[in-house]
Amino acid sequence: MKIFRVYRLYIAAVVLMFFLVHTPFGIAVSNGMAKKMIFKPIAVDAVHEEEAASSVKYMYDSMQLSSMGLSQEAFEYAIKGYTYLKNKGKLLNERTLSIIDFTKPSSQKRLYVIDVNNYKVLFNTYVAHGQNTGQEYANQFSNKAESYQSSLGFYLTTGTYMGKNGFSMQLDGLEYGFNDRASERAIVMHGAPYVSEEFIRQRGFLGRSHGCPAVSPQLNKPIIDKIKNGSCLFIYSDNKTYLSRSRILNA
Repeated sequence: MKIFRVYRLYIAAVVLMFFLVHTPFGIAVSNGMAKKMIFKPIAVDAVHEEEAASSVKYMYDSMQLSSMGLSQEAFEYAIKGYTYLKNKGKLLNERTLSIIDFTKPSSQKRLYVIDVNNYKVLFNTYVAHGQNTGQEYANQFSNKAESYQSSLGFYLTTGTYMGKNGFSMQLDGLEYGFNDRASERAIVMHGAPYVSEEFIRQRGFLGRSHGCPAVSPQLNKPIIDKIKNGSCLFIYSDNKTYLSRSRILNA
């Protein structure tokens, strides 16, 4: 009988402890009086999101990307898409992430190739946009053939070849309605003589392509060799239509 009473007391104590641990309340002192205050437990997802945001901010700051002109917003979008594609198993080359920031004029270095594992900027250089996308700034975008406009969004880098523009790299557009026709439009990364500081001094801006992200002839091979065969390339603009409708950014 005594053992039974002890057992009942033990069960009651366990139930009480469970109740105290899982009941969302606390005591706060205000004006010398104690009163109940309701605390909402932090969701696990919220904790993970906070930790992820802190990690992204650390990466951004440690690489001094702000001083290089890349906005934190552009970087956060790029990391979000890169992480999504990595988790989906889309990336064969997970080491590098390339970002083109079309909010900047072509007279500024707006291509960033980042070593994601070592938090290092491998390249920061000039890149051209399409001739019908704008003159100094890129502000008109299209996914249509013969538009001669650049296309926003996430791309997968693929193979290389020697073409009329020399050593080049094919791009696979991953965003339906925004860049998924890149292959049929022959949108590739290649070198071009109109991507140079001399051209900027003469005209005030870079020459323009047929929609390809063209880089300088001196850097196209080193850059392509680093990012080819399955890495993530993100072409960014603060275009409201793209940001609100991108299936990757809004996944």
